[in-house]
Amino acid sequence: MSKLKILNIVGARPQIIKASAISRAVAGEFRDDIEEVVIHTGQHYDRELSEVFFDELEIRRPDHNLQVGSGRHGRQTGMILERIEDVIISEKPDCVIIYGDTNSTLAAALAAAKQHYPVVHIEAGMRSFNKTMPEELNRIVADHASTLLIAPTNTAFKNLMAEGFRPENVAPYSINNPRVFLTGDIMYDNSLFYADLAGRKKQDFLTGLGVTEDRYVLVTIHRDSNTDDPTRLTAIFSTVKELAERNSIDMVMPLHPRTMIALRNRAPELYASLSEHPLIRMLPPVSFLEMILLEKKAKMIITDSGGVQKESHFFSKPCIVVRKETEWVELVRNGTVRLADADPEKIREAWQFFMEKGSTLQYPGFFGDGKAAMTILREILLVFRS
Repeated sequence: MSKLKILNIVGARPQIIKASAISRAVAGEFRDDIEEVVIHTGQHYDRELSEVFFDELEIRRPDHNLQVGSGRHGRQTGMILERIEDVIISEKPDCVIIYGDTNSTLAAALAAAKQHYPVVHIEAGMRSFNKTMPEELNRIVADHASTLLIAPTNTAFKNLMAEGFRPENVAPYSINNPRVFLTGDIMYDNSLFYADLAGRKKQDFLTGLGVTEDRYVLVTIHRDSNTDDPTRLTAIFSTVKELAERNSIDMVMPLHPRTMIALRNRAPELYASLSEHPLIRMLPPVSFLEMILLEKKAKMIITDSGGVQKESHFFSKPCIVVRKETEWVELVRNGTVRLADADPEKIREAWQFFMEKGSTLQYPGFFGDGKAAMTILREILLVFRS
């Protein structure tokens, strides 16, 4: 029997990392059953996507790089759509795998579906219920263009049911008769794999920063809703500085270039005080392994990142989210994530709660057993192998 051919499509560094779990499984248990082609759209230019990046994380390199680059949403999505369509038609895959909610996700879903190639959406059903976020629109359209929808959590699965997807559908599956499947989260696979790798390759990283395990707080802020609004930006970082001083605890801040520029330009006095503060470690972006290590060893996490708040749960760390809403509602219901927006009082309240109750919190297995990639590939073979 011939191998099933999959196109594994990524557009940014987080998606490359997500896709690596599928690539590892293909190269292992499924090497005799599946042929994989990796396409990088080049949506995000990233200097860290070097030989060192792929070697350090043990990731296979893309077979195609479309080199689209950054740009306005419409222009970028249109360029990806045009270029990826050519590759899909040339490769003639049995299915096209997409991840999450980027413009690459949307463009690949549309290109494949319009050419009648079935789409597999990993992380299907995620919803913030805020359609002013470009990511929310991308998620919804990608789901409705897919033949196999891989829900990472029970909440995501229920979201799909609420939108009319039917788990009782039977084969043959198609865009008009899609399969909905609950697997667990593929990033849990990766977090377990890379936490072990980081422990071996980055042993001296924390020492180099001058911080100690469980005696620092990790802070990551990058969303334009926070960086482009001077009031929100100032509120968040002033409160973080206040909490560091009040509790004599280190704050480790790997900052996105957008955040660093925003602080310098929109809050120069605050930027200067943060830069000179003995309890504040303002860093340029760190590698993925370094971030995993920082998450695993922190006492608490403050973030506006969807991925980081989820990873906080993987490593049993309480997390304050400086956003109005989150895709990971089960974590809020569980009490291990608190939504604080950019409100100093809410940030302080969440901080106090975690400082007092943090040791009593529970972290249920919302995200599966760490073997989602294996489960996904078995399901792909069942659905698409004729």
